[in-house]
Amino acid sequence: KMNKLLIATTNPGKILEYKVILKNLPIELVTLKDLDITADVQEDGKTFEENAIKKVKFYSQLTNLPVLSEDSGLEIDYLNGQPGVHTKRWLGYDASEEELISATLERLKGVPMEKRGAQLRVVIALAVNGEEIKIFEGAIRGLIMEKPIAKIIPVYPFRTLFYLPEIKKVLGELTMEEEAKFAHRKKAV
Repeated sequence: KMNKLLIATTNPGKILEYKVILKNLPIELVTLKDLDITADVQEDGKTFEENAIKKVKFYSQLTNLPVLSEDSGLEIDYLNGQPGVHTKRWLGYDASEEELISATLERLKGVPMEKRGAQLRVVIALAVNGEEIKIFEGAIRGLIMEKPIAKIIPVYPFRTLFYLPEIKKVLGELTMEEEAKFAHRKKAV
């Protein structure tokens, strides 16, 4: 029988992305929803790594399955790596996608293109049989545009602003399949 791997996230975008990235492996991906798990982990770590480890420990004890968990976010050079680990609650509350986009643009107002470097970074933690936790990291570099593309990507607001010079496209313009070929999660996986 196929080995199961729990993808410990409730973010439908991330689940889809892992399904695309891992589709050629002989493993069955299961989600928290598939297992009716509603227990949540307080993501109060100071780094992506701390949060990813916290989640992987929690869900691997809970389920006895191999577990993949992650934490990820946008790090903007000009803002000293903000929003970083606070990406979702950067503004001090659960902001909407539109609010996050306009807050980013506001903070970079007048900053020239060559100083708008940023990276999307992910840290993945993997626990098999509750054994030693393995950590993997991936990042892609790009620039923050001066205005977003028209299409807001649900749960991924910064993809409307994140420009990839090597392919001359904004991340949000790519399909999940195109992105899964080289994006930060793919690198980490």
